[in-house]
Amino acid sequence: MKKELIRKSYQLAKEQYAELGVDTEKALSEMDKLVISLHCWQTDDVGGFEREGAELGGGGIQATGNFPGKARTIGQMRDDLDKVMSLLPGKQRLNLHAIYGEFEGKKVDRDQIELKHFQGWIDWAKERSMGLDFNCTCFSHPLSDDGFTLSSKNPKIRKFWIEHTKRCRAIAAEMGRQLGTPSVHNIWIPDGSKDTPVDRYTLRKNLKKSLDEIFEIRYPVKYLKDAIESKLFGIGSESMVVGSHDFYLGYAIKNNKLITLDNGHFHPTEQVGDKISSILLFVDEILLHLTRGVRWDSDHVVTLNDDLMLIAHEIVRAKALGRINVGLDFFDASLNRVGAYVVGTRSVQLAFLSAFLEPTATLVKYEEDGKTFERLSLLELMKTMPLGAVWDYYCMINDVPAGPDYIDEIRKYEKNVLLKR
Repeated sequence: MKKELIRKSYQLAKEQYAELGVDTEKALSEMDKLVISLHCWQTDDVGGFEREGAELGGGGIQATGNFPGKARTIGQMRDDLDKVMSLLPGKQRLNLHAIYGEFEGKKVDRDQIELKHFQGWIDWAKERSMGLDFNCTCFSHPLSDDGFTLSSKNPKIRKFWIEHTKRCRAIAAEMGRQLGTPSVHNIWIPDGSKDTPVDRYTLRKNLKKSLDEIFEIRYPVKYLKDAIESKLFGIGSESMVVGSHDFYLGYAIKNNKLITLDNGHFHPTEQVGDKISSILLFVDEILLHLTRGVRWDSDHVVTLNDDLMLIAHEIVRAKALGRINVGLDFFDASLNRVGAYVVGTRSVQLAFLSAFLEPTATLVKYEEDGKTFERLSLLELMKTMPLGAVWDYYCMINDVPAGPDYIDEIRKYEKNVLLKR
């Protein structure tokens, strides 16, 4: 898009928003506070690099599609991530899973991973002045094949996964120390039952005991933040998931941990945005994993839908952005993977920009005065305000493609890089 057209459109939008008491310049400055953690696993369909040609398998996770250009080396993965970030305004960090270490073709089981396997990522992030987040990988492994890891009734299996998670926390803390920004380490396990279990209590008791042991070692919060993530159900765990929302919410409140809200991990009729104001009253921080579930947690690319808008607006209305760690979590192999990143991240940024452009004070005043008609009218009016013009201007001042221009950039990258792999 031509810069002069973007400036003219923005000036008109600025005046329109000003009539409603909204300062677009303030909204744009708020956008600079938003940092989004990009999930590394969109580059390669959650395969990782534990061994050459590794493919995802087990744990209730499934990437569908076979679009050409999947990253098959860490070098290719980093090239793709650099391309993604070159097309995004604002600030990003990177979220790694433990299977993405640099193992140099050697077999390193997960209870043996060390900092040296991730130092290359730390150096890469340092060069880009960005932070790293981290996740233990408790799936796609022979010791997760029966569907249980940290909650297993087999003590040897539990011990293996406890050691793995301890090592992941230590690595994450060192990431935070070296990069000067806390690393969020997130625990998600696939543990659950395909059919209706009888003894849920023992499984959840085992999980609590495992978590207690994992968290025995304390790290400075300036280096590490611990998060725990629930799920409603998954492939192979349709009838019961050990780490339910109730379990983890109780554990997080009691033990001062971050609770992870993945908006694909709840019943389709549940609104994750509605949970935020309640949970923030009882925990210090929340980790978001933003995705788009279609009938179940199918991890589609994030789009600017009602669920996403409610999440962003609730955070801004609660003045809680500083207590929210925003991350992405989708893996779609049916389309250009770089394009998936860009569309998904921009959708999240647009949702927050919309929230920053809301005349919240006026809406709250209407609400307190019982003026529900006026409140509804203004909320509807905001849906047709020129959000796109402000967004294009934000892209322009961040020196990234505005409007549809990024599509051609991704097509060129697909032709010159992805299709040649």
